[in-house]
Amino acid sequence: MSSSSSSAEAAPPWLELPREITAAILHKLGAIELLTTAQHACTAWQSVCRDPSMWRSIDMRNTGDLWEMPYNLDKMCRHAVDRSQGQLIDINIEYFGTDELLHYISERCSQLRRLQLVFSYGITGGGLVEAVKKFPLLEELHLFYTSIDSQAIEAIGRSCPHLKSFTSNNRWYKQEFLACDTEALAIAESMPQLRHLQLFGNKMTNEGLQAILDSCPHLESLDLRQCFNVHLGGMINRQCMQRIRDLRRPHDSTSDYPFDAEIYDNETSDDDYITGFSDMDIVSDYDDYLEFSGASDCSGEYIDYHDDW
Repeated sequence: MSSSSSSAEAAPPWLELPREITAAILHKLGAIELLTTAQHACTAWQSVCRDPSMWRSIDMRNTGDLWEMPYNLDKMCRHAVDRSQGQLIDINIEYFGTDELLHYISERCSQLRRLQLVFSYGITGGGLVEAVKKFPLLEELHLFYTSIDSQAIEAIGRSCPHLKSFTSNNRWYKQEFLACDTEALAIAESMPQLRHLQLFGNKMTNEGLQAILDSCPHLESLDLRQCFNVHLGGMINRQCMQRIRDLRRPHDSTSDYPFDAEIYDNETSDDDYITGFSDMDIVSDYDDYLEFSGASDCSGEYIDYHDDW
């Protein structure tokens, strides 16, 4: 056999990698890339992608443009959850999600320790409360622009005694002068084990902050950026300085914030987000997406490798 034909038939170099190294590399991809691309590259990668340990962490990050998205994200997420075979401990859902999807996850993944929801307009506070009851080991809950009220926050805290990290981030509007401490008080009353807390754009006052400081003695990091009703001075400032190792103040830079942090005029954006759609428009559009994509019908058996998602 000639050297040229031997080179042509030589196996690709990545096939020589140990399986655990291949898994570590592939795991840097999101779930969408794993299911739609990586697992089809070769039989070795397909085998790695079928291993339940690959799905202990599921990252459903995407661009957020559902109209241009060629995949059924709800169905894809359920498929990824099934592949974990109950071993799922960490999941990130972005720009989609319903109460039904959370219920599906909660019925199959009792070991979940971290849940992140980003712009998940189809998930309600009630749906989230019911789901976390099935996550007794939950330690981290991160909510970005996801609808939740103080009652839901308190119920979540009561259901998750091991919760150590909580995020509830919103958007601040220039002309909103309303001060509201209900969410802060709910956190203070139900999440005493918190180590990390991010309340970006919250409307709490010093009273709410004081309640958190008094009730969360283990707090190590606190992000108060764009909490413009909080005024750090005097005694409360000294408390923060002495107790909080990583403190982000209301007017601190947002350059490292992963989402849009622009402050909008209430006159033009009271009911609108940067896309120009109101909350109800987005929810309605999402429902239409589910209807036309078939995502709402997930009771059937999925096709393992060449599903149209």
